[in-house]
Amino acid sequence: MGVGKLLPLFVAVPLGVGFIMPLLDKLRRERILDAVAIVTSLFLFVLTVVLLTGGGDSVYWMGDWKPRLLEGKTLLGICLVSDGLSRLLVLIVNAVAFLVVIFSSDYMKRYTSRGLFYSLFFLMVAGMNGVVLTGDFFNLYVFLEVASISSYALVAFGCESEELEASFKYLVLGAIGTLLVLTGVALLYGLTGTLNMGQVAKILASGETPMKPAYLALGLFLAGFGVKAAMVPFHAWLPDAHPSAPAPISAMLSGVLIKAVGVYVLCRIVFNVFALTPHGAHVLMALGIISMVAGGFLMVGQWDLKRLLAYSSISHMGYVVLAVGLAAEVLVRDGSAALASLALLGGLFHLMNHATFKSLLFLCSGAIEHAAGTRDLKELGGLGKRMPITSGCTRIASLSIAGVPPFNGFWSKLIIVIAVAWAGHYWIAAVTVLVSFVTLVTFVKVQRYVVQGEPSGKTASAREVSAGMTMPMVVLAVLCLVLGLTVVLYGPFRKAVLDSAADAMAGETDGYVSKFELPE
Repeated sequence: MGVGKLLPLFVAVPLGVGFIMPLLDKLRRERILDAVAIVTSLFLFVLTVVLLTGGGDSVYWMGDWKPRLLEGKTLLGICLVSDGLSRLLVLIVNAVAFLVVIFSSDYMKRYTSRGLFYSLFFLMVAGMNGVVLTGDFFNLYVFLEVASISSYALVAFGCESEELEASFKYLVLGAIGTLLVLTGVALLYGLTGTLNMGQVAKILASGETPMKPAYLALGLFLAGFGVKAAMVPFHAWLPDAHPSAPAPISAMLSGVLIKAVGVYVLCRIVFNVFALTPHGAHVLMALGIISMVAGGFLMVGQWDLKRLLAYSSISHMGYVVLAVGLAAEVLVRDGSAALASLALLGGLFHLMNHATFKSLLFLCSGAIEHAAGTRDLKELGGLGKRMPITSGCTRIASLSIAGVPPFNGFWSKLIIVIAVAWAGHYWIAAVTVLVSFVTLVTFVKVQRYVVQGEPSGKTASAREVSAGMTMPMVVLAVLCLVLGLTVVLYGPFRKAVLDSAADAMAGETDGYVSKFELPE
């Protein structure tokens, strides 16, 4: 069976398991629920490895309904697309999901209705996989809603007033973002008569449609997916949602969701559907700089550990969007192809690194709260002796997110700074370095109040969490240590994972549109 025929499984398997979990919950056997969840997430991860090693790009037409001509018009079925960019995001989604499920098997014992948790979790995974694989605007909207609605419920899973308030705010702002996206989809359909991304790109490039309404649709997409990516000024939901959600869901929201349904879609639309323009590139760069600076300085004064981590997510998505916007600016003015590739490499590398160290930080925060009963930095301390594994993982993740060599965060930040300076934007490079320094200072504070010092009343009785919770943290900590050096020193891995994603965005492969051409 060709690799392309595996693509529907990324949606069908988690979707089916999501509906089966509430039925299994009736058996009152938590071990069965955990086993099914772990096996499912492991299967999706193995499927991802097969997809990465299975060759080049592919398209799967649902129901074998391929494009055809009828009465002079092109009819298109629903398709799923695998290229370098979508494979990178599928890897991030399913690798983090696998580790989070293992962590959840012990962590979620403090909550009721584990079957409903797993049901919502796998529905969210199915939605994210669908978003990054679909080649159709309407199904992009459908999968976006599946992932979003599941995440709204997961944020409120504790059912306390704080969780419900945060979930309601997330729901309202998320619904506004979704409405903007749906309006943009409707506008594009009215202009082009199709919802297939490749056909839309081809029609817009032909100049047969007025571009002002098309750019209005692009503006709606930037705002709508800016909400999903928690870009400033669309970020208000995230600092409340992350602290309120269970730690495994915080790891998924920050490590995966804002990338899959936010940053990824912005990259896909800007680079592969709409023609690059100077104004669009400058908007992306401006959003990246504002988010990077605002998120960085807002996290300084936070004493709630998870809220601090939430603001740092806003800041680090700013790094990614800045790098992507820089690449767009270089390409639109026919600048150096090497510079554009370097900027894309830095942005995509930081996207992958952020999924690693931020997921680790949220899992560490969950372990700390699980053992000490608090996430207030002023009430913590002395955990280096009480929880050596969790504390060691927290140190590694903190050094990585701060950009300290040789951890993976250093390499991606360095690439972005070099690319920005190479492009002649020296003041932006200086701001990027300044924000990285602010991040370092902030996470020195985290180490001071969490790991070091004498145990407080809250942490005096804290003990290391179970092996089921420490194992995913150790794996992510090892990745923080080796991922940067692997990408820098081992060319085949970089080419298969990052370079192919950058090529898919920059158009150095056969091109995204060519996948949708009518057969001869």
